[in-house]
Amino acid sequence: MSRIRRLALTSLVAMLLATPAAGVGPDFAALQVQPYDPPKPAPAFALPDLSGKMVRLEELRGKVVLLFFWATW
Repeated sequence: MSRIRRLALTSLVAMLLATPAAGVGPDFAALQVQPYDPPKPAPAFALPDLSGKMVRLEELRGKVVLLFFWATW
């Protein structure tokens, strides 16, 4: 085996050994970041619209919903 092939094979083996195992996630603590938690579905609820009709959240499935809560304390 030529020296170049041996060097290439040795480099390849070294890279494979230095690479983390497949399926191992990033080390978030070392990166100083928090992992992303996927959003959870909203609980079922109903609120009155501007005309006083009750609107349930499940009636709006598949649509963009913007909730604006306003209060004075």
